[in-house]
Amino acid sequence: MISRKSKYGLIAVLHLARYHGRGARLISEIAQAENLPRKFLEAILLELRNAGFLDSKKGRGGGYVLARAPEDLRVGDMIRVLDGPLAPLRCASASSPVLCTDCKDPQVCSVRALMMDTRDAISEVLDKTTVADLVARADRMSLRGAKALSFEI
Repeated sequence: MISRKSKYGLIAVLHLARYHGRGARLISEIAQAENLPRKFLEAILLELRNAGFLDSKKGRGGGYVLARAPEDLRVGDMIRVLDGPLAPLRCASASSPVLCTDCKDPQVCSVRALMMDTRDAISEVLDKTTVADLVARADRMSLRGAKALSFEI
């Protein structure tokens, strides 16, 4: 399960993607538009900036922008920065596994093997999904919602 931190980070990045190429957005604007807690969002955006996903500008016209085009930003990479490894158990992590102290033999542990398969499946989806894909998905969902509303009227 991803944390609230990652969820808010993805929501904020999606917001910035909608403004890509049209100038910077203030934290207060993002927080208000997306109904996110401002202080928590500050820390999240700073972390994403330090990892190279965002750029920030100070002064008039300042705020946050995407550091790269939305199609060049992968969701899995951002979640790893904000939450760490994607594995459901630490022993199943691809990048920094920590073996369980109660495991007799990790090489034949069926629970670890299952969690590694789970990690691989999660990673496959998140690593092939870009921020541009998220924008397109949100647009399709909004369109479907608008069509549903038009039938109700």
